[in-house]
Amino acid sequence: MTAETIQAPFKLAAAQYPIERHRNLDGWKAKISNYVEQAVSHGSRILVFPEYASMELAALLDNSTDGDLHRQIEAMQMFSDEYLQHHRRLAERHQVYITTASFPFRTETGRYQNRVWLCSPEGRLGYQDKLQMTRFENEDWSIQAGDSLQLFETRYGRIGILVCYDSEFPLLARRLIEQGADIIIVPSCTDTLAGHHRVRYSCLARALENQCYVVQSPTVGMAAWNEAVDINIGAAAIYTPMDYGFPANGILAEGELNKAGWVYAELDINAMKKLRDNGQVLNHRDWDGQMRPELCQVSSYIV
Repeated sequence: MTAETIQAPFKLAAAQYPIERHRNLDGWKAKISNYVEQAVSHGSRILVFPEYASMELAALLDNSTDGDLHRQIEAMQMFSDEYLQHHRRLAERHQVYITTASFPFRTETGRYQNRVWLCSPEGRLGYQDKLQMTRFENEDWSIQAGDSLQLFETRYGRIGILVCYDSEFPLLARRLIEQGADIIIVPSCTDTLAGHHRVRYSCLARALENQCYVVQSPTVGMAAWNEAVDINIGAAAIYTPMDYGFPANGILAEGELNKAGWVYAELDINAMKKLRDNGQVLNHRDWDGQMRPELCQVSSYIV
């Protein structure tokens, strides 16, 4: 998707999103609408939802899918179109960008992929599939990896999306940066504090390595009724390089662990680009230094 870039700073909102039960689809729609309206009321122009928060729709299925994850995601496909269109309508109505919570989406080939859509103010849509699958997705759920990275041109800069575990692989982020990404969005869903910190520190590292913004949005809270997302631990955050004009710890904003709500921050793409030219360190520029052929030959010594 393409758009004329706005140079001024703008506000972004990252959700700490609780998995909850709803009696019907209208109840779920009302929740999403309320979340979006709250973020918009705070001036947010980009709204980020987490990985697999869509699984709360499984509460609307009949009991025949209980305990059977494969039947559950198959049955959830009945909601996929309205799921996407509801976010699309909200993005158009409020003139914002929304990255949807990821959805275990069945493609035309019959494969299930962990998909995030980006909805634009003009009603355009793009999507990013998760590329690196966790053991749970591979071994228990049969969710399959996507096969390409996408870069989204928006009014506020170029956005790439790395879904949760993808953030732990630096070359994926680097490919997005080399194509011009200014912001990397990381929707996450982790069921242990260790898992949350793996994603958290990976996001910090990606921001440092590439001198870019990285945004993490997690699911939070307990949902014992759903095996796939029964425990959710995390805190949303917006990460930056640790350099001139940015926080010394690389955390521009961070939420309280496991507390539902939004985390807000103001992003300045121009300031980030200037840092790449005039920072105390120049990680973005110096990345290729580690790729020198002579460094591939490691000498061995007995000491």
